[in-house]
Amino acid sequence: MSTTGPDSSTIGFTTISRSVASLAVGVVHTLERAVVGDGRVRTARGNAWEAVCADRARADQRAELDRLVAELAAARAAARDRHELRQPVN
Repeated sequence: MSTTGPDSSTIGFTTISRSVASLAVGVVHTLERAVVGDGRVRTARGNAWEAVCADRARADQRAELDRLVAELAAARAAARDRHELRQPVN
């Protein structure tokens, strides 16, 4: 009985899949460079910066909404106080 592993000269399904995936990534990368240009190719750093900018924009929107809600609450409290002042005391 032989305990040797698979013959190293054969190509397995996973090797072919990895080769095809690697080739596809290379084609997409080359195509992206040709279409959008070298200066506009997406990178990890660019993606991270876009995420930071999006987080900041969402934080600014939340802060603006909080400010508006606080203004509305203050206006409602002021209106309620004015209404209570006009009510006759029994």
